[in-house]
Amino acid sequence: MGTGVIGGGWAARAMHFGINVIAADVKPQMEQWIREAVANAEPALSRLTLAPLPPKGTLTFTTDLHEMARQADFIQENIPEQLELKQRVLADVSRTAPADVIIASSTSGLMPSDLQLKMVAPERLLVGHPFNPVYLLPLVELVGGKQTAPATIEAARRFYAYIGMHALHVRREVPGHLTDRLQEAIWREILHMVNEGVATTGELDESIIYGPGLRWAAMGTNMIYHLAGGESGMRHMLHQFGPCLKWPWTKLEAPELTEELIDRMVKGTQEQAGGRSIRELERLRDDYLVAIQQVLRQYDIGAGATLKALEQRLYVDQARVAATAGAGTAAAIPPLAGQVRPEWIDYNGHMTDSRYQQVFGDAMDALCRQVGIDEDYRQRVGMYYTVESHTTHRAELKAGEPFHVTTRVISLDAKRLRVFHSVYRARDQALAATGEHMHLHVGVATGKAGPAPENVRAQLERIRLAQAAEPLPGQAGRSIGQPR
Repeated sequence: MGTGVIGGGWAARAMHFGINVIAADVKPQMEQWIREAVANAEPALSRLTLAPLPPKGTLTFTTDLHEMARQADFIQENIPEQLELKQRVLADVSRTAPADVIIASSTSGLMPSDLQLKMVAPERLLVGHPFNPVYLLPLVELVGGKQTAPATIEAARRFYAYIGMHALHVRREVPGHLTDRLQEAIWREILHMVNEGVATTGELDESIIYGPGLRWAAMGTNMIYHLAGGESGMRHMLHQFGPCLKWPWTKLEAPELTEELIDRMVKGTQEQAGGRSIRELERLRDDYLVAIQQVLRQYDIGAGATLKALEQRLYVDQARVAATAGAGTAAAIPPLAGQVRPEWIDYNGHMTDSRYQQVFGDAMDALCRQVGIDEDYRQRVGMYYTVESHTTHRAELKAGEPFHVTTRVISLDAKRLRVFHSVYRARDQALAATGEHMHLHVGVATGKAGPAPENVRAQLERIRLAQAAEPLPGQAGRSIGQPR
């Protein structure tokens, strides 16, 4: 409800994770805007994870808020930040939406108790405050009002987690919630230093991006200051640096926004943009946000931990869907979809050799999850490890190109598993590469090759039998440069 920058971001994220979206705005021209916003977000979203995604959600548009409210299971309000306007619209929509439909406001500073005053069933109203770009930044602040039910907070938390977000429950409502209050303090200091000629907007941004900004990606101010105290941690830090808090460094009151100050801010940020359009800068921002979250994922910290948890849930969902489709069918191994990332490209502009091995590994992981080999299994029982492999390259894959991988179980015995992967270019279904791999099952207790559990072998054998009617791929069993 409301299809500006924030509404477009919500729509892109929800649709990417399989949620159908009804976009409602009183301005009919916003339909084209939100469709363009969703399309602009998709390239970055498609690179965020290689985990299997549900079918993409649909997008419909209406100028009738009541039509939206009658159909919605969850309503996200993103209309302008005006209390009386929000109160009126929320009250109006609450008379149409069923009483069990949660209504979340994206407000960045208004109090939920004020928003729910005139609503029907006010206990289902909360603040769900996101951060731009909503489709990539996982944080959403959950704030309940005086009449908000605890069940509303919990249901909203589950929904936001489903679409890959980190839901932070704010203990009590305060103007500006948590994050904007912290950002506002920095913003006031920026305005003072620009106003007094201490620094330009570019210099102030450099003071963040080359220093504390890098730390903040994984650790907040409190943990960073805890480290600054050495072995004694925060206590030593506060004893040593606490007296500085009495020094008149900062100015919490914002300066007057004179036309001269506004001109300085505009001139500075235009120089920083260097002639690049907003869309160009958005794409740059999206690219580095994806890359940072993927790096943090390796360390299971910050936004990377949220991404990792999302992927684990997606893999579990994929296995559940495949099981529902029926054991012992070829459909038990859904194709692994992906997109060639910019960092995967070699000097010729094509996907480099090592990344094919990564993709084959991801496809093997998907097969393992399909037959019950998950993180718990790897810790307690063991894993199939590659002992021999053969790759052929048939066609080129360029940066940004979508692809999918099919997996064929060729043979297995107690210890060994022979698997064949085929990578297809999505735009024309051309075979781009193949990978044939022999794996040995290695037990955790012995550290040596040994029989896989009978139930795992039985599931693999069912898959093999389901695929046995298909002819073997022409590359299967080949030596290098030789016919099969």
